[in-house]
Amino acid sequence: MTETITEAVARLRNEVAALHSELTRYGLVVWTAGNISGRVPDADLMVIKPSGVSYDELAPELMVVTDLDGNLADGFGNVPGLKPSSDTAAHAYVYRNLDYVGGQVHTHSTYATAWAARREPIPCVLTMMGDEFGGDIPVGPFALIGDDSIGRGIVETLSCSRSPAVLMANHGVFTVGKDARDAVKAAVMCEEVAKTIHIARQLGNPVPIHQDDIDHLYERYQNVYGQ
Repeated sequence: MTETITEAVARLRNEVAALHSELTRYGLVVWTAGNISGRVPDADLMVIKPSGVSYDELAPELMVVTDLDGNLADGFGNVPGLKPSSDTAAHAYVYRNLDYVGGQVHTHSTYATAWAARREPIPCVLTMMGDEFGGDIPVGPFALIGDDSIGRGIVETLSCSRSPAVLMANHGVFTVGKDARDAVKAAVMCEEVAKTIHIARQLGNPVPIHQDDIDHLYERYQNVYGQ
């Protein structure tokens, strides 16, 4: 039976609210910073974390529904006075311009954000990176929050990369996926490789993986690995 838009919104509210616990579980966020969103299938709508609400207070009914211009959507039970994340314009821009994206995550996770502060891509020196990211994790341009400038930078950068993660210069991590859970996985893996490669650099110069091997790793993991 086909899911109605109302049913899809309710499902996504539950999923997006629950997935925020993964950000705290893996230590990717502090205070109220960071957010997750999910695109509503077959509708120009998304569900996103409310602004300024503590992670331990998040609940499905508090998730905010907006259109893909970032405006509050009527008729979906948004809590009066509750504003969507301050990154809503960026998420909305990405959904409008990358059809394959069904979920997004933003964090300021420590190690990955340290690379962003240096405006340095995370080099593909681990097979895990070949699998998950298909190469280096790129750096996007510096952009101020408040409009869709960050979203434009994300789209511009990811359009030239197989990576589902981008380090926005002097800011933090943005990840995309086929759904919100997929984007959360990318954020977790991004922080893991950022940390590991930072440690490797303390021991010496990490050895890059040859591009042909990266391509083989990526193809196998994306199309063969798993169930």
